[in-house]
Amino acid sequence: MTKTKNNPDSAQGLRGWKQISEFMGLPESTVQRWASEGMPVARSGRNVTAMPEQLNQWLDRNTGQREDVHIATESTDLAGDLKKALAQARANSSAKAPGGKK
Repeated sequence: MTKTKNNPDSAQGLRGWKQISEFMGLPESTVQRWASEGMPVARSGRNVTAMPEQLNQWLDRNTGQREDVHIATESTDLAGDLKKALAQARANSSAKAPGGKK
């Protein structure tokens, strides 16, 4: 895997836990744990790298397990996604409440 210093979002990949966690919008401890659970990263000694496209594909395959994660792209409909997420949260909240709805 080719490493890059200046452009972490390039096709060449992300270098280090900091760049990977910033790309995913998650704490470093979370991405390190997910890497131990199969998230695609390449390790060389103490160095770690990851390809953004591979991370997105991995997240897509694991969306049932990672519902709290959503990586936005330029073409993402954030308003529509937010409305869906709020509807889902309300439905889950109502289903858990005693007697069905609040």
